[in-house]
Amino acid sequence: MMPIFHLFAGLATGLAALFFFRSKGRLSTTLVLVLGILILFGLALAALIFPVPGFARVQLLAWVAFLYFPLFLIMGIRSFWVDKRRLAIGLAALLLVMLLVAVDSFIIEPRWLKVTRVEISSPKLEQPLTLAVLADIQTDSPGNYEKRVLELVRDENPDLILLAGDYIQVREAVDYQREGQALNQIFRDAGLSSDLGIYAVRGNMDWNSWGDIFQGLGVKLIDETETIDLGPVTLTGLGWLDSRDPAFTIPEADKFHIVLGHYPDFSLGEINGDLLLAGHTHGGQIQLPGIGPLLTNSRIPRDWASGLTEIQPGRYLLVSTGIGLERGYAPRIRFLCRPELNIITLVPAD
Repeated sequence: MMPIFHLFAGLATGLAALFFFRSKGRLSTTLVLVLGILILFGLALAALIFPVPGFARVQLLAWVAFLYFPLFLIMGIRSFWVDKRRLAIGLAALLLVMLLVAVDSFIIEPRWLKVTRVEISSPKLEQPLTLAVLADIQTDSPGNYEKRVLELVRDENPDLILLAGDYIQVREAVDYQREGQALNQIFRDAGLSSDLGIYAVRGNMDWNSWGDIFQGLGVKLIDETETIDLGPVTLTGLGWLDSRDPAFTIPEADKFHIVLGHYPDFSLGEINGDLLLAGHTHGGQIQLPGIGPLLTNSRIPRDWASGLTEIQPGRYLLVSTGIGLERGYAPRIRFLCRPELNIITLVPAD
């Protein structure tokens, strides 16, 4: 279906170019601009209603924004350069902006990792603890980037390491095994360790054999919901189906209670936890000022989809923007939504 869309979009763009250039000087500036805007709007609408999976639709919109829109800008610059120089220069400036956005979105931000630090205090804590949270490594070719991420985790020397699911995203079993082994070696080389252990939950992209990724690494795998007493804190790890249940319930624990899931949807339920941790949303990967993430694939409110939110007094939800990217049909893009490693410091309340 994707080639059909590009055939349609290419024909529309070519016909528009032919019409504009052959009609040079005989059409008003307003009419040319209106026609161009209408054609681009039509392409965007076609991308939204085209019968393809959700992420493929996002990819089509990216093609409209970063290929067909710039082509129309180039047409406008050429059409108006002689008689409407100021307008042509304005279109050229807009083209430059789109080019810079494309470079940032496809080249810079996807691997421009940040370390996000937050501090949470609670009377349930008796000693300070440092947590490292890695969500959505989600790679199809583990390499130097993932190595750098794990080295950062190691250098933080956390008391507890939590992995929030979605480690490898590929389509074929042979690829999953190969890339899983590569990620295993990167974990092995990083030599991660922590006093309270390393715990990993399953994500929706993880295959039934996901545990092979952590074979021989001393990582506690949580495939089904399980509560574990870690000494200074209690940890509940959620099965990925439970984590997407907005009516899920978790009983209260006597100690500071950390709940780790892949989806953040569980936070809408009766969750008697102090710190709820999740990934999955990637922060939307694309965020716009004043709007936030365009797509979260979650039922939580849009403003919960990344960062730390106090959803009830004394109850916090942290949704990580994740380490990697959505693969498959999705465009490998981040805009105003950098990947992140989350470092959480828990301290006793005064």
